Amino acid sequence: YLENDGSYINDYTTAISYQYNLNLQLYKPDTENGIVQVNPNTILESIGYSDGTAASIMMNDVFSELLENDEMNEQMYQVVSGRMPESYNEVVIMVDENNQISDYALYALGLKDQNELADFFEKLANGEEIVTEQVSFTYEDLLNLTFKLLLNTDYYEKVNDIWVDRSNDEEYMKQKIEEAEEIKVVGIIKPNENAVVTNSSVGGVLYTNDLEEYVINKINESEIVKEQKENPDINVITGLEFSKEEFNINNLSEEQQQYLASLPPEQLAEIIEMYQEQANATYETTLSKLGSVDLDKPSAIYIYAKDFKAKDEIKNIIAEYNQMQEESGNDDNVINYSDLVGMLMSSVTDVVDIVSYVLIGFVSISLVVSSIMIGIITYISVLERTKEIGILRAIGASKKDISRVFNAETLIVGLIAGLFGIGITLLINIPINLIINNLAGINNLSALPPVGGIILVAISVILTVVAGLIPAKMASHKDPVVALRTE
Repeated sequence: YLENDGSYINDYTTAISYQYNLNLQLYKPDTENGIVQVNPNTILESIGYSDGTAASIMMNDVFSELLENDEMNEQMYQVVSGRMPESYNEVVIMVDENNQISDYALYALGLKDQNELADFFEKLANGEEIVTEQVSFTYEDLLNLTFKLLLNTDYYEKVNDIWVDRSNDEEYMKQKIEEAEEIKVVGIIKPNENAVVTNSSVGGVLYTNDLEEYVINKINESEIVKEQKENPDINVITGLEFSKEEFNINNLSEEQQQYLASLPPEQLAEIIEMYQEQANATYETTLSKLGSVDLDKPSAIYIYAKDFKAKDEIKNIIAEYNQMQEESGNDDNVINYSDLVGMLMSSVTDVVDIVSYVLIGFVSISLVVSSIMIGIITYISVLERTKEIGILRAIGASKKDISRVFNAETLIVGLIAGLFGIGITLLINIPINLIINNLAGINNLSALPPVGGIILVAISVILTVVAGLIPAKMASHKDPVVALRTE
């Protein structure tokens, strides 16, 4: 629907991203010092911390996907060195505005020894002081980085009609990693000054959607996945039918039993454990474990709106789509969506509105007081210039002329006061923005739009003229004879 019938939604979006339940299996190419998996990140398990408390200390995996919109990526990121990815096997590393990468990313990518991190955890648990040294990398160091891509299906090897999980076999894994396809780092990028990029992405590796599609297609073409799809009632990993019954070795075929009998006790125990884990597996969970994904069935769709107005239009489009599906009796196709920005902004908007109403109240009081003061000052001016009014009337000035003199004066006062206020506001914005930038890292938060400035000057002029109308009217009704006698 999005690609065809609902294609007009593209008028309101910057990008549409399709997400799949797939983790890219990436490793360091250097296996001499052991196998290091960089995605999905196994850094916690490698140092002996796999509980939720330790996981909460860390961030998510350092690998994430770029938007499919190249123009949007150019607006969000600035290329520091190298270039943006042009092929599925090319990735970029993102640094922050200071060209820095977090220590966690360095450990996760294998650029720093993970054993060092294990020592830090131990010292932290013992209350000891942790001292770290800052390390530096040149652009060339990072651009020379490569990773090895394994498929989920590469972990399995068919032996005597049994698909054996060899992920714990170090020699097997080393050989697979050496034969695996290479993923190259071709560029170093950082967020543009005005771009909104989450901190979790900084210091990570960004890949294209083409890499994800490539992996999905390769997995679906693998022998084990094809075999599983051809036999939906049988778990190809165990060779048994999908069932909730407990695993029993007697249910295996004669060839499988003979193969198990020939294995050493340790390897036999691993395979028996694997069989027990697969006993409660289903057809869907087995395909998911193998990484088999249908490109026509994404797990989530992320729609990026151009602005808040466009976001409302997208919501209307989804509402129209849901209504169309309900009227057609296709309730299963009705979309339930989460408006993340809307949920965040609703509470923020309420708070901002309350603060705005309070400020409007204070400003209204100050405007009333200032208008009264302008009226009083104009009235005092009339009293002090009574003789001048008499002279103007004596030489032929009408009542309207006298009124216009004082109205013109109040207009000039309002205009000059408004211009002074705008000028002072613009000057004060400079230190305010500097302070906010230093405290929060946000540039040009305090700003006065040109149209807003013009409106404020107009309000100042109108208020002063209105406040001076009564004193000007009083001046125009002065008796010229009485005014001339006034000292």
